[in-house]
Amino acid sequence: MSAPNHPPVVRVEPLGQSFEAPDSLTILEAAAFANLRLPRSCRNGTCRTCLCRLLSGSVKYTVEWPGLSKEEKAESLILPCVAVAETDLVIVAPDARQI
Repeated sequence: MSAPNHPPVVRVEPLGQSFEAPDSLTILEAAAFANLRLPRSCRNGTCRTCLCRLLSGSVKYTVEWPGLSKEEKAESLILPCVAVAETDLVIVAPDARQI
């Protein structure tokens, strides 16, 4: 797999902020490096505090069984603490804020 010219860019709505999310970082970690705080707690895909909606793009997970039901996956819900951006993304995280 060839690396893109730039890491994927994640746009967080309704905040309207964007950040780069290299594949070496989860979306949650990349957001923190960009001084954006997404809701979080366990950081291992079980507590679901960071649950948000993926409007566009695709992710892969760092764990085999992220804490999402089939229905939640079908509704485009993701867990940014264990998700890595494969493409540019737009996510909805109403509680996100700049730090």
